[in-house]
Amino acid sequence: MGEIIAGLALGPSLLGLLPGNLTEELFPAGTRPILQALSQLGLVLFMFGIGYELDFRRLRGAGRQVTLVSLSSVALPFVLGAGLAVLLYPWYDKSQLSTDGVLAPALFLGAAMSITAFPVLARILSEGGMQRSRIGALSLACAAIQDFLAWCVLAVIVVIATASGPWPLVRMLLESGVFLICLVCLVRPGLRWLLAPERRWAAGSALIHALLVTGVLLSAWATNEIGLHAVFGAFAFGAAVPRDHIEAQAPEVAERIEQTSLFLLPVFFTVTGLSVDLGGLGGHGVLMTLAVIVVACVGKFAGAATSARLSGASGRESLALGVLLNARGLTELVILNVGLGLGVLDGRVFSAMVVMALVTTLMTGPLLQRLRVQQELVPAPISQQSVEKGV
Repeated sequence: MGEIIAGLALGPSLLGLLPGNLTEELFPAGTRPILQALSQLGLVLFMFGIGYELDFRRLRGAGRQVTLVSLSSVALPFVLGAGLAVLLYPWYDKSQLSTDGVLAPALFLGAAMSITAFPVLARILSEGGMQRSRIGALSLACAAIQDFLAWCVLAVIVVIATASGPWPLVRMLLESGVFLICLVCLVRPGLRWLLAPERRWAAGSALIHALLVTGVLLSAWATNEIGLHAVFGAFAFGAAVPRDHIEAQAPEVAERIEQTSLFLLPVFFTVTGLSVDLGGLGGHGVLMTLAVIVVACVGKFAGAATSARLSGASGRESLALGVLLNARGLTELVILNVGLGLGVLDGRVFSAMVVMALVTTLMTGPLLQRLRVQQELVPAPISQQSVEKGV
């Protein structure tokens, strides 16, 4: 959160308001393509990490409660977000949009509202000591399913927004299907064979590191050439690699890639901050921001908490689950940058959504702590055996 706020402060929202146009002095137009390239590199490495951490074996045992909570906390924010986009569409700056009509902006805003930041959620649970608790495991499983569904929906929206007719749309869908089939049927078995314990070369972490980074970059390039964003290829490659083989041969490789992405992500935050101008929101922009925050919180919280309560969770567990799944974090910024690049968001809606991502993530920790404190203050029930003993 500190890095996101720092990125916003370096842009026109704060530094650009000071005398001397410091933002332009620090980040002249000639350097911004270089910053953009570095930010994209950090982004694809980060998305590889998200796909890598997505353990499908955890999802196989997902029961009725996980499925119900996941679907409802995606469906309700999607519907509310799409409806909000329709209401706000007259205020959009049409000159910044690359598509005609409200369909693509509405679908995109719905998908962006549906996301939960899986890495941020895992970090919050770890720092709070909740990663092994029932609510922690439930929220992580729900977040994994939600993110998978949201990225699938977003891929469809990207195809709709970029295809200029029926044949380009069919071509992009076919090429995307071929890419996924190649990952599942060729890349994954090939990596399993290369990284098998009996292979002598598999013992070197340098080779595994080179293979994974090369695979990430090639996959990102492939989806970019198809017409999708590069992050889809990185995410899909991370989900396809044989995690058990890598963990057995060189578990430190994934951590090295994560460290590289963390080193480059501040550049991504800076590039994002340069595109956010909170001072230029105006009256309509402020109303957009408030509406986006309210709809985002209501959609996620109501969708998760209500379905959790109906599926058997206690009231406090349902509230905690709604709070946890409302965190958006960095994953939301990734999606928003995809939408800005596609031209399905204008500058004001982009700024409003960035503020929403910041607010929903910052509120998660304090609200969760408040729920835990209240739970500790509730007196424990006295058992019948204790009553009989006179305790």
